[in-house]
Amino acid sequence: MRKKRNFIRLFEQKKSRIDSRIERDYIENGIATIHCCISNYNDIISTYSAKDQESLNLDFVEYIRDSAEPIPDEYPIVLNIIGDCLTEDEKDIIAENIRDQAMYKLGQVEKEQEREFKFLIFMLVGSISSGLLLWLTDFFEDIPTEIFTVLFWFFADRMFENIFITGHELRKEKRLAGRLASIKVIFSDKYEKIHYTDDEIKKLYAELDLDQ
Repeated sequence: MRKKRNFIRLFEQKKSRIDSRIERDYIENGIATIHCCISNYNDIISTYSAKDQESLNLDFVEYIRDSAEPIPDEYPIVLNIIGDCLTEDEKDIIAENIRDQAMYKLGQVEKEQEREFKFLIFMLVGSISSGLLLWLTDFFEDIPTEIFTVLFWFFADRMFENIFITGHELRKEKRLAGRLASIKVIFSDKYEKIHYTDDEIKKLYAELDLDQ
């Protein structure tokens, strides 16, 4: 008789091997490379784009973000676009749009951080004010404490949510946007595993320093 097994427990105990996968597929001599195979120009540039106002294909953007997100922050990223279907002008347009869209996203995240910081200050002032009013109710028996208690915990809860949840996610998003804004784009006619020399690594690091 076949032994009954607790598959739910087995599934819960399953361990991820993402670190070894990243090391195997992306990392070479301290550089992370994302390989992207294309068959034509519009795999990257949206077919809806007008000339001189090109924008990136959303599927391409998601692929780059999904590939870059699990890569540890300490590794610079190189995007290797593979395909012999591009002209030199198309390569320039692609590289420029990748950089511009990444910088635009970084600017959006920075503005969102500014808004969240102002919101945090407002919540902090609200917490302090409602806390003081709550404390003052101890000296005035006619003033109900419930409304100030609710206000205090409302402000305090939103403030801590901003610091530990929203703020954490925005810092994570900004790091990713910054990394993508610093990404180096190269083009290859066919796939080959890239081996970076010491000189190539020094050059890449120097280019990243100039971007700062």
